[in-house]
Amino acid sequence: MDDISLGRLCAFLTAVFWAMAVVFFKMCGETITPLALNLFKNTVGILLLGVSLLVIKSGFSDLSPLSSRDLMTLAISGVLGIAVADTLFYMGLNRVGVGIQSIVDCTYGPFAIIFSVLFLSERLRLPHYVGTVLILIGVLISSKHKPPAGASRSQLGWGIMFGTLAMALTAGGIVYAKPVLTKTECPLLWATVIRLIAGTFPLVVFALIRKDRARTFRLFVPSNAWRVAIPGSILGGYLAMLFWVAGFKFANASIAAMINQTSVVFALIFASIFLKEAFTRRKFVAVAFALGGGCIITLS
Repeated sequence: MDDISLGRLCAFLTAVFWAMAVVFFKMCGETITPLALNLFKNTVGILLLGVSLLVIKSGFSDLSPLSSRDLMTLAISGVLGIAVADTLFYMGLNRVGVGIQSIVDCTYGPFAIIFSVLFLSERLRLPHYVGTVLILIGVLISSKHKPPAGASRSQLGWGIMFGTLAMALTAGGIVYAKPVLTKTECPLLWATVIRLIAGTFPLVVFALIRKDRARTFRLFVPSNAWRVAIPGSILGGYLAMLFWVAGFKFANASIAAMINQTSVVFALIFASIFLKEAFTRRKFVAVAFALGGGCIITLS
């Protein structure tokens, strides 16, 4: 399998693993704060990646091909795409549910394309514009959807705003790191670890200075919450994270981003099955526009 095919496969697996993780994160959001969940998810990811490094016997010497500037780029990417973006994602998810959040996630593709043009000098063609417009129409339709049970129209609006901003930062963070990731000598596991550590450190500092820090760190004590927090963290903080970075390393940034968008289909299916979220006609139309736009961009 060549690098491009490998990258696209990794992007697809990212979509599957992330969709599964989102369902668990939604279950967590009923009792766990976004800050605590993000911190816990990252910690689990770092531990599993550390074990992976030990298994393949990869040491700090493997980082030697990367310059201090490369390491700083990966760190900044982690702060934007993990510390800030993931926390905003959970804030949005708690307000709008998996179904609507999955549709909002489709804005990730257009943002990735925009940042690819700005940072990587990739060119836009007519299908890119058409696909982006369709995705935005899908998000607009979802914003008119009836709020989830117990949520107000205002909470729906804030949730969509948080989710959209999260996608912008996620896309900007990974595209910003693309030049480093594409270096042949860039160690994939180490690059993922650096991003996660950089994205976790600000969360730790922020959690420690908060008055309710005991509530945040309570999740690290074994409890019933681990039944959903640990599977979600393994899927989202380890598997999805690793394959996501791999997809951007081996495939074109725009294509990898749009393949990632197929997670909306899996997320809606999983949410209907496990969370009993209604798959309404409006959601179907919104998904059709959003996913159709993503397909147009990808096939172009």
